[in-house]
Amino acid sequence: MRTVGGLLLAAIALGGCARSTVLLLPGENGAPAGSVAVLDETSGNDRAVLADANEQASLAPGAAKARRLKEAAIARRDRRLVEDLPPPPRTFILNFMTDSTRLTAESEPVLKELFGEVRRRDGVDVVVIGHADRAGTEAFNDTLSLQRANDIRDQLIARGLDPASTRAVGRGERDMLVETADGVASRANRRVEVVVR
Repeated sequence: MRTVGGLLLAAIALGGCARSTVLLLPGENGAPAGSVAVLDETSGNDRAVLADANEQASLAPGAAKARRLKEAAIARRDRRLVEDLPPPPRTFILNFMTDSTRLTAESEPVLKELFGEVRRRDGVDVVVIGHADRAGTEAFNDTLSLQRANDIRDQLIARGLDPASTRAVGRGERDMLVETADGVASRANRRVEVVVR
């Protein structure tokens, strides 16, 4: 069996008599399902190609033909492999005042939304990445970006996030959102990105 792209699953189904099948489930969080080729062990030729979600083919010797299953025909245990996946990661961007760890007024609602997202997720993992614009020196911006990240991390911990579930790093003026010359202030680059998984 050869796989291509974002395929999710090969499932073995056992019936009254032993019968093996492969089932291509939908991709994770709406991603394409990818594809699976069922190969002849002797010749290496494709016996069947599953290219759409919910297609199934037999792995038994002989001819194999992909057939599409209706949603109701898919075993509950197989559907749960997709249904029980965690939600996709979300990224929040918070902007700051110049040379400060003080959030802009526009970022306050985003911060509240971030707190809610962290609270909703079981087994949450949070990465906080601080950035700065290029108005200050590189050393100053390294320090400031880490202070911004640590400040947001501290606020998350104060609201109950396990400290072991979060990390903060400062990227200084590296990874600018908007490219600028050295010495140029930029609101877009004065930010913290928070990735919630």
